[in-house]
Amino acid sequence: MDIRKVKKLIELLEESGISEIEITEGEDAVRISRYPPPSHSQQAPPVVTHVATPAAGQAAAPVPAADDETVEAAPSDGHTVVAPMVGTFYTAPAPGAKPFVQVGSDIEAGDTICIIEAMKMMNQIEADKTGRIVSILVDNGEPVEFGQPLFIIE
Repeated sequence: MDIRKVKKLIELLEESGISEIEITEGEDAVRISRYPPPSHSQQAPPVVTHVATPAAGQAAAPVPAADDETVEAAPSDGHTVVAPMVGTFYTAPAPGAKPFVQVGSDIEAGDTICIIEAMKMMNQIEADKTGRIVSILVDNGEPVEFGQPLFIIE
């Protein structure tokens, strides 16, 4: 493929709102993306909490207990499917359409279980494990973050 064509594709990508483009010309193929592909091995940075120590002669203030309503524990049983990208979570291919899966649905690895819309691109998210949907952790139309739990598969 001619380098001038590649440069032109890069210019088109920069001028438009498209996040990725792939062109195949005979045996040659080129894929240009604004963002690197999501890596499943990335981890969230550790949360560091600063604890102030009381000065001499002062009593330490009691630490308030975590409010049960604000702390949600994800079910520990089963496999958690997490969001591979930031976007908007959709349970069905179109408004009013039948959802891809529901709680209790049996699925095979590779089945589409939801869509995440990112930059006007509809990305089908596939199950990475065969099993049964035990829990759907996000409501339809909600924004999701990278690595956010979406489903529990048993």
